[in-house]
Formats: sequence, structure tokens, C-alpha cells
Amino acid sequence: MPKGYLVAHIRVHDTEKFAEFRRMATPAIADYGGRVLVGNPEIDHREGGARGVSIVIEFDSLAQARGFYESDAYTAARAVREQAAETDLILVEGIS
Repeated sequence: MPKGYLVAHIRVHDTEKFAEFRRMATPAIADYGGRVLVGNPEIDHREGGARGVSIVIEFDSLAQARGFYESDAYTAARAVREQAAETDLILVEGIS
């Protein structure tokens, strides 16, 4: 079964609120079996408009990634993140 991935570019404007978001999101990621593969603000930007922190989280399936994103725990964390940053985020299935 192909893996599921959450891919995000996050432009933080409130670091305190963003730290609160991370504290809330981290256990929710673990609850859905997610593994953070990339989480680095030091990107080597080459093309396009993506800026900020780049995040890639791997889940065992796209269904698990969706379950995480739609969970009550992440919905609460997302509300905090929306106060702290602008985000581009996709869920995508890996190649089987």
C-alpha cells in the first residue's frame, strides 16, 4: 500500500504561537503513526514561490494522513497555527 504524505510550506509571523502549535501537533502526528521526514527552515530555495519552513510528514497510508488532518486534536492545533502563520499544505499519496 502506498504511503501518504503531508507536505507544507509555512511562513511564520508569530513564533510564540507557532511553538504552541508544534506542542499541540506533535502528539497528534504520533497518534496517527506519522513520521516527520523534513522540518527545516533552512531550505535551499531554487524555484517558485514556496517560502518558509518546509515540512514533510509520512503516514502509512493516505487514509491515515487524512485521519490525522481531520482529527479533533489537529483541528485544534491548526486553529492556533492559522493565528501564527500562512500555510500551503497538501496531502498526497506516494508512488506504490
